[in-house]
Amino acid sequence: MTIIKKSDIRVFFAGLLPLFVLAHFGHHVIGASLRPLMPMIRTDLNLNYTQSGFVLSAFSVTSGISQLPAGWLADRFGVRLAVVFGISGVAIAGLMIGLSHSYMALIAFLVLAAILGGGYHPAASAAVSASVSPENRGRALGVHLIGGSSTFWIVPLLAAPIAVTWGWRSSFLVLSIPTIVLGVVLYILIGRRTQVQSTVPQTSNSDLPALPTRIQWRKLAPFLIISIATGTMVQSVSGYLSLFAVDYLGVTEATAARLIAVTPLVGLFAAPMGGYLSDRLGSVPVMVVVGCVAAPLIYLIGIVPNVTMLVVVMVAIGLLTNTRMPTSESYIFGNTPAHRRATILGFYFFAGAEAAGLLTPLVGYLIDKIGFYHSVSIISGSLAVIVVVCSLFLLRSRAK
Repeated sequence: MTIIKKSDIRVFFAGLLPLFVLAHFGHHVIGASLRPLMPMIRTDLNLNYTQSGFVLSAFSVTSGISQLPAGWLADRFGVRLAVVFGISGVAIAGLMIGLSHSYMALIAFLVLAAILGGGYHPAASAAVSASVSPENRGRALGVHLIGGSSTFWIVPLLAAPIAVTWGWRSSFLVLSIPTIVLGVVLYILIGRRTQVQSTVPQTSNSDLPALPTRIQWRKLAPFLIISIATGTMVQSVSGYLSLFAVDYLGVTEATAARLIAVTPLVGLFAAPMGGYLSDRLGSVPVMVVVGCVAAPLIYLIGIVPNVTMLVVVMVAIGLLTNTRMPTSESYIFGNTPAHRRATILGFYFFAGAEAAGLLTPLVGYLIDKIGFYHSVSIISGSLAVIVVVCSLFLLRSRAK
């Protein structure tokens, strides 16, 4: 792919990046519908917190497992198939969710959606990273995240009124149909744009940093543990925020669905900003700060007294989450050989999804048994220990 110069903004936005922003939006439409609709799904299917956690984890656990082979396949067969399966395939499963009428059917079609969508993230992140120069990599990945963040902002605002009027199943049906079409259109457009770019003379790489010839695990492992632990624990608690708002703060189910749009709305500006900070300050210091701030932030979730303070905490979660993701992906790309990038990114997404998928129902079980405050306190303390220990190893590896 063409290396895009920092000064050439027109080329930057005329390449593959805008298409991947749109693809990222389409990929998350079905997943973004689930959390805001959980209070309605819970009421309709008569679920407790633990069962609700299994609904959330069915998608994330399967998605994580599927990203390991999908990342490997993307390294060998290219990004276009990952895009069409990750958008149109997931949306077809979303149609099936809209036609389901039982707890087990819902779980089964969420699993199917996750399998079909497993290849998108490792393939797209590798393609976006390769399409820009190293000094712009974090920002490009941040811009790519705007597509995903906007989905989690826009979809709850669409899904909630549809669900209130016609039921939660109708939200999946209505949103799935245009998403299927979007995936096919992007498959064609990415193919055409790639053909055009392949005819452009490649920029010399003589002034670029030397690429690694092997995976640098001493640098990569502690960094990944901080990133994955932070993302996992924030995600596992955030999955219950709509239920927390209904049960502890007394808001309506429709209002709770709209509240979920707050955190991804922040991502529209936080993701590029997070990528910029990674480019300028370095991925390691940015990630250490993110981990150190995330632990007390999780604790605050358990003591918010009203909706206003909950919104403040959700904004902070959005800032951290959208700083962590482009920082992580940029660091992985810079410490991994070219032919292994989608594979390692697949492992990164696999580990995060698996950990979150396993932890989410455990958090739900803890909430059922000991309440929200004590549950998030345990999660917060655990994350603090992980971040401190791994930061010491990471700083030690940088000193060598």
